[in-house]
Amino acid sequence: MAQVVKRPKRKNPVERTRLPTLPPATRSRVALGLTAAAARGRFELQVCRDCGAVQYPPREVCRICLSQRLFWRRQDGMGELISDTTLHAAQELFFRERLPWRIGDVRLDSGVNVIAYVHHNVGAPPCRIRIEAALDRSGQAALVAMPERGRPALSDDPKLREMTCNPRARKILVTDGKSAVGQAVARALAAAGADLIWIGMAEPWKKSAGFDALRELPQAKVVPLDVTDSRSVRELAGEIGGKVDILVNTSDCHRAFSLAARRGVETAQLEMDVNYFGLLRLAQEFAPTLKARAADGDANAIAWVNVLSVFALSNYPPHGTYSASKAAAWSLSQNLRADLRPAGVRVINLFPGPVDDEWDQLEMPPKLSPAALAAALVQSLQGSVEDVYPGDVAQDWLARNLESPKTLERELGEFDR
Repeated sequence: MAQVVKRPKRKNPVERTRLPTLPPATRSRVALGLTAAAARGRFELQVCRDCGAVQYPPREVCRICLSQRLFWRRQDGMGELISDTTLHAAQELFFRERLPWRIGDVRLDSGVNVIAYVHHNVGAPPCRIRIEAALDRSGQAALVAMPERGRPALSDDPKLREMTCNPRARKILVTDGKSAVGQAVARALAAAGADLIWIGMAEPWKKSAGFDALRELPQAKVVPLDVTDSRSVRELAGEIGGKVDILVNTSDCHRAFSLAARRGVETAQLEMDVNYFGLLRLAQEFAPTLKARAADGDANAIAWVNVLSVFALSNYPPHGTYSASKAAAWSLSQNLRADLRPAGVRVINLFPGPVDDEWDQLEMPPKLSPAALAAALVQSLQGSVEDVYPGDVAQDWLARNLESPKTLERELGEFDR
């Protein structure tokens, strides 16, 4: 039997508008290493290169030998919940509005103690648990004690649900439904329980394979949207901007040419007009309303998702100007994230490798199917991350970029993926 989707209550326009509250967000520079890992869905702790000690909280020097040679390493998170307590009073406004809170003291197998939120599926101490790092509403890392066995979702716990952007029962705008990726995203969001999905359509006189099938989705509503036209974006924002909970930017212009294989700048201008200026137009019109609705209870605006490309990390010469346009969009999305963070609206960027579509048809496998990319997008909303690198190629590029950006640049300059 299909699960019934519970729709959020409508906002009463007579009542006072709530303002968003966030947990404390101030962190030292060294502590931001924990947040950087959590943004990619990883739990990492500092490890000393000299004595091998693992430490928490993050420090400038090793707690054992005082060495400054520290690096971040992924942890399995296994440990034991030693004790727990339920807080019924708090100084911070964010926590006062959400009392009571269950927290616990966890002894990790790596030898350090951490204080963590405790998922409601975790039993009474002492018991075995697994620590996960998630992003809270302020965009900073928070540690959560999860059951050792099974993988319950953060959204299963009412107290931890705000760390996710679950699309269930949400109203979502997908900016371009004509591409294979846009269509796959719309179908995946519908399967995840979205309440209403607006699907943007530019140039309606141009037929696109599979687009008509989207109209059959019970949640789908096709709307005119051309991200290269400021008036089109402005008119749609005026019509539905105050209702959108999640915006998914799938608009993309991709032309597979190197600089030497193309004359003129017209194609590059079109790529920039869609991939960069299109995002800018969307941000200028929709971001203010998302910020204004960030505290609307269960019906609040919660997320903005950009489908970028792993080519943004380092330019891939066979797709040179496309890579440049995605790099520009990535930089702009960082600006957008900083702008939306004070309201608690999360900006999620996806960096897929080559997608199995017409513009990457000459690329050798492995390639990411549109359905796999859509599944990764939905999973990112259901979880608690900011940066997603779906597919083997994207994961490989990320690892090589983190190890040595210059080496990756030289390798790509030889057309070696």
